Amino acid sequence: MNEKEDVKKRMIRDMLTPPRWGGRHTEVKNLRKSLPSHILSTKQGQKLVDEAIKELINDGWLFAKKSTGEIHVSLNPRMKKEIMEYVNSYSGGL
Repeated sequence: MNEKEDVKKRMIRDMLTPPRWGGRHTEVKNLRKSLPSHILSTKQGQKLVDEAIKELINDGWLFAKKSTGEIHVSLNPRMKKEIMEYVNSYSGGL
């Protein structure tokens, strides 16, 4: 499994506790806080995280909205089955 998949799973898993489905949302910067510093400390790592967030939004797994001047995201409740299967297939990584 590649590093981007590990980043995506880590962010989704962290949005599940406490659950951030639908109307409950969090800032994108809070998603970044859930990741290890060895990824966030490099420009390549930051780019990887940005790409992972964009993919999750484009795949419909995350809703994005602008709130209080920042982008907030929440998990798409219509994709709950797919999201839970993806997270449960998590086999390590970060």
